[in-house]
Amino acid sequence: MGSGGSLLSFIVRRLIITIPLLLLISFGVFSLVLILPGNPALLLAGGIHSTPAEVAKITVQLHLNEPFWRQYLRWLNGIIHGNLGRSLFNGNPTVASGIAERFPVTLFLAIGGMILSILIGIPAGIIAGVRAGSASDRLVTVGSSLGVAIPDFWLALLLVIVFAVDTHVLPALGYVEWGTSPWGWFQHLLLPWLALGLGGSATIARQVRGALIDTLDQDYMRTAVAKGLSPRRVIGKHALKNALSPAVTVIGIQFGYLLGGTIIIEQIFSLPGIGEYILTAISVKDLPVIQGVVLVTATAFVLINLFVDVIYGYLNPKVRLG
Repeated sequence: MGSGGSLLSFIVRRLIITIPLLLLISFGVFSLVLILPGNPALLLAGGIHSTPAEVAKITVQLHLNEPFWRQYLRWLNGIIHGNLGRSLFNGNPTVASGIAERFPVTLFLAIGGMILSILIGIPAGIIAGVRAGSASDRLVTVGSSLGVAIPDFWLALLLVIVFAVDTHVLPALGYVEWGTSPWGWFQHLLLPWLALGLGGSATIARQVRGALIDTLDQDYMRTAVAKGLSPRRVIGKHALKNALSPAVTVIGIQFGYLLGGTIIIEQIFSLPGIGEYILTAISVKDLPVIQGVVLVTATAFVLINLFVDVIYGYLNPKVRLG
């Protein structure tokens, strides 16, 4: 009961910290209006060919004539009620509908890349950590160093050349909805998953390897071996739990990075995700779309880290007392 209570209080403390953090993020996102070059009202009115009356009319419509703090409170009130505003172009569709249409593509891309990172990185790190100094350890170390050093976009281009251009095993461009063809959906996302997952697996493998080596070198691990416990039991029951706990934090950070850093990969593979949406918005200075995408991405990153903190607190009771 005490353990459950401490975990609950730990979660409550993290939630209390998260609320002002999200407010601070929202203020920073809205402040993009101050640093974005150009005047959206002037752009919407027709650019340099517009008249002052047209610019003034659109300025009032967008509330750009109001004080900054009033604009922010108006915008924040809309966000709280699920209203991210409307795009300034293409018939003024809502930003929420534009994100809802494209976010699943980016989410599937990030989840697939993360799953590959875990499936490759954790076993590789365990093998290297258990057999420190062996040939397999050196192989994992060299491979993980290369994985960290190689940029995702370069690896993506290499995968396209090998599997799409030369061998025609997988499609290079485009996206197929799951409802249309699950197999086609999988084929079109496999190369992007590999491009994101291989680099992420390298980081996870290095973390798991280092943590496992440190754990196996602890006195209580030597005591467990001296008591006659089998190596498999020592590693599986005692060492892995302690070694994988720090890896949870790395995995959370990696997933947040994948969720917000898929723009280039989406461009290379012509995926209709959030990356394409925000790049188009930046090119035409569509401020509501830019603010909406940045806010959703930043909020997702914060919530992911909150989830990771809770898992880490569950695995490591000492963290709950911090």
